[in-house]
Amino acid sequence: MNKKHVVIVDTTLRDGEQTAGVVFANKEKIRIAKLLDAVGVHQIEAGIPVMGGDEKEVIKTLVDSNLNASIMGWNRAVVSDVQHSVDCGVDAVAISISTSDIHIKYKLASTKENVLKSMVKATEFAKKKGLYISVNAEDASRSDMDYLIRFATEAKNAGADRIRYCDTVGIMTPFETYQRVKHLIEKIQIDVEMHMHDDFGMATANTFAGIQAGATHAGVTVVGLGERAGNAALEEVVMALKYLDDTDLKFKTNRFRELAEYVSRASGRDLPAWKAIVGENMFAHESGIHADGALKNPLTYEAFKPEEVGLARQIVIGKHSGTKAISSKFHEYGIHITDEEAVEMLARVRNAAIDLKRSLFDKELVYMYEDYCVSKKKQAQ
Repeated sequence: MNKKHVVIVDTTLRDGEQTAGVVFANKEKIRIAKLLDAVGVHQIEAGIPVMGGDEKEVIKTLVDSNLNASIMGWNRAVVSDVQHSVDCGVDAVAISISTSDIHIKYKLASTKENVLKSMVKATEFAKKKGLYISVNAEDASRSDMDYLIRFATEAKNAGADRIRYCDTVGIMTPFETYQRVKHLIEKIQIDVEMHMHDDFGMATANTFAGIQAGATHAGVTVVGLGERAGNAALEEVVMALKYLDDTDLKFKTNRFRELAEYVSRASGRDLPAWKAIVGENMFAHESGIHADGALKNPLTYEAFKPEEVGLARQIVIGKHSGTKAISSKFHEYGIHITDEEAVEMLARVRNAAIDLKRSLFDKELVYMYEDYCVSKKKQAQ
């Protein structure tokens, strides 16, 4: 393993909190940062120092918390913004400005030349302060490639350590991502971070494609929290790298479920049962064929062990269950039923599941078996 090293840059505390309606309490931000650090995140984008007040104080607290992770402050391409980051004591800054024609014209009401001047001035200032610098090309995916190359070249010459390639509205496809990022790296020879949004459900796939093309950094958030449809999910990217790319970042993945639950609660967002990697249904089997296979050998229907991400395997009893699952579930309660009983119980289970429009709780199954035994005894009398 460890075919390559990928730096994980988590922006839950910045881009994640920019989700409409989400606000983290100060204590929650500190707890999330500590959890991110504990699982192994390399760099934490902690917030926007120029906001001042609580935002600035929390970032200062994180800087003083002796975390292993680098602490980054997000800034516009403005010297005064960067100074606020310096005031917080962060060791890294993100300097962000739009590079697409539509953003430059309508959002910034500026010109390509002025964008370059602002970015270079802020970057040179940050470099003089001894900071690690990520220059963010906002809306890079809709930017003219020649201009993007010029932008990245001037950023590198001004002292930038990496370029953040932002798919701001999530319009990239993995194939296009691979080609554009590969071309950019070949032309500029600078580290590139993938910062992909999930508007078309491809954020993780695009992040993965960018890494395949040579990107060294992956921008992520816990459970993909972020503006609109969100960002690439931390847990998805780390596990995909490990199992689909032979790149084990040595994260404490067994704490992923704990981290996901905490961020979901703090953000006031439900954690879907069907969420990739950390959803409770990841290792839940109801279908008779699936449950039978999983009972015989979990690898038949599981790509990795549930314990690896802090979950547990569940055999769910419901409409689609089979006799093997029924027998196995009763065995958990020390009840050994015959094949004939399993067939008869299965019919009752399916009827009950259809009536209730859901799977059955374990206790319901036990009560159903008790009723079945009583009924069978009466028939025998």
